[in-house]
Amino acid sequence: MYGGKQNGAYHEPTVLGNVVPGMATFDEETFGPLASMIRAKDINEAISLSENSKFGLGVTLCTSNIEKGLALAEHFSDGAYFINELVKSDPRLPFGGEKTSGFGRELARDGMMAFINRKTVYVK
Repeated sequence: MYGGKQNGAYHEPTVLGNVVPGMATFDEETFGPLASMIRAKDINEAISLSENSKFGLGVTLCTSNIEKGLALAEHFSDGAYFINELVKSDPRLPFGGEKTSGFGRELARDGMMAFINRKTVYVK
């Protein structure tokens, strides 16, 4: 573990290592300032670990092979997929999770359309 100190309302950013299924930080949806480091023996195990989660806000993939990273995107059902960048929202892009991490999208045109109520008027 790195970090983890608390001073009043301030929580120091914390990184937990050697996280495995069965630990609360693996099985539950956590938010900053906490990062869980989960090891996978290969990309297939990483996909399996991700897909077996009941959550699906986003995936960060770090790679020097951008083409392979792009090809792997379809294997993850999460709402956001970032290559060499942390998962974050950007008002220009739709953002939201899958599974129990959310329903629908916010931000951008897709997010705005969620708040539009269209009315049908039919005359015969």
